[in-house]
Amino acid sequence: MSLSILKNSVLIGLWLGLLALPFMGWQDAGKLAATLALGGVLWQGVTAGARSKPIHAGKPLFRTRVREIGYSLVQANRTALFVGGAALFLILPLFLNNYYIDILSLAGLYALLAAGLNITVGYAGLLDLGYAGFYGVGAYVYALLSTGIGLSFWLGLPLGGAIAAAFGVILGVITLRLRGDYLAIVTLGFVQIVYLVFNNWDSVTNGPNGILNIGRPALPGLTFRQPIHFYYLVLLLLFLVVTAIHRLTRSQIGRAWIAIREDELAASAMGINTTRMKVLAFALGAGIAGVAGVFFAAKYSFVSPESFTFLESVRVLSMVVLGGMGSLPGAVLGAFLLTVLPELLRGLAGYRMLIFGAALVVMMIFRPQGLLGKRH
Repeated sequence: MSLSILKNSVLIGLWLGLLALPFMGWQDAGKLAATLALGGVLWQGVTAGARSKPIHAGKPLFRTRVREIGYSLVQANRTALFVGGAALFLILPLFLNNYYIDILSLAGLYALLAAGLNITVGYAGLLDLGYAGFYGVGAYVYALLSTGIGLSFWLGLPLGGAIAAAFGVILGVITLRLRGDYLAIVTLGFVQIVYLVFNNWDSVTNGPNGILNIGRPALPGLTFRQPIHFYYLVLLLLFLVVTAIHRLTRSQIGRAWIAIREDELAASAMGINTTRMKVLAFALGAGIAGVAGVFFAAKYSFVSPESFTFLESVRVLSMVVLGGMGSLPGAVLGAFLLTVLPELLRGLAGYRMLIFGAALVVMMIFRPQGLLGKRH
C-alpha cells in the first residue's frame, strides 16, 4: 500500500471527524476520526493485498460468464420487471399515510427535474447551474395566468413548458461559444437574474410575498386536493417524460449529444450540427423544468422567489451526479434517494445532515461515476 493511499485514508477520517465536532464534542469526534481513519487504512490494505495476488485465468472467465448470464436474465425479464415496478408504484399509496405519499410526490417532482437536467448535463455535457430559473419560469407563468385569467392547469402545463423552453433557446444561443467554467458562470448569472426579477417586480410577481390561490388541476367532478391525487399525476408526468427521453437518447439526436459531450470538435468534424444540438438540449431540459414548475405551482397553490434559487439548481445537479450523469434511471434514482433519505433520517435531528453529507462524500470517493453511471 502506497504512502499516498495511507495519507488519503487518514485525511478522510480526520475531515469527517472535524465535521462531526460541532455535534459530538472533542472526545467523541476524535474517536470517530480515529475509527474511520483506521478502517480506511485496513480496507485499503485488504484491497491492495487482493490486487497483488496472482490472478488465475479461470476466475475472470467465470466472473465474465456470471455477468453475461445476469445481463441476459435482466434482458429477458425486462418487461416483467417493468410491469412489476409499475404495479408497485401504483399500489404503494394504498399502504401509506398522507405524509409519506406527499414525500413520494415531491420525489417524483425532483425526478422530473433531474431527468430534464440530465439531458443538458449528462448527455450533452453542458454544465447548467441556472436550471432552477427555468423551473421558476414555468411556475410563475402558470401562477400569473391562473390567478389573472383563470387558465386551466391542463392548458398551463404545455404553455409553461413551452415558455421555459423558449428561455432555454435564448440562453443556449447566448452561451454557444462558452464551455466548462465559463458556461457555468453564465448560467449561474441567469438564475440570479430570474430570482431578482421575481423578487423585485412587485407589480407583477407580488415580490417576496409570492402569489397565492393558484388554480389546482381539475377533471369533471374532481378537483385535485389530496396528496394521492398529485402522486398519481406526477407519476403520469414522470412516465411520459422518461419514455420520451429514453426514445430520444437512442435516436440520432441522443448519439449526437453524446458525441458533443465526449469531443465537440470531433463531433463537428463528423458533420454534426453542434449549434443546433446544444440549443436543442437546453430547450428540452428547460421545457421539462417548466412542466415541473407548473406542477409545483398547482400542487402547493402558492409560489415565491425563495423556491427557485441557485441552491435549488445545486440540489437537482447533486441528484444527477449521485445517480450517474448520462444515466436516465440514475437521475430518477438519485432524485428519490436525495428526497426520501433526509426524511427517513429526520429522527436523528442534528446528525441527519452530517450522515447525509458524509455518505455523499464517501460515494464520490469510491464511485465517482454515480450509482448507475458507467465508468469511462
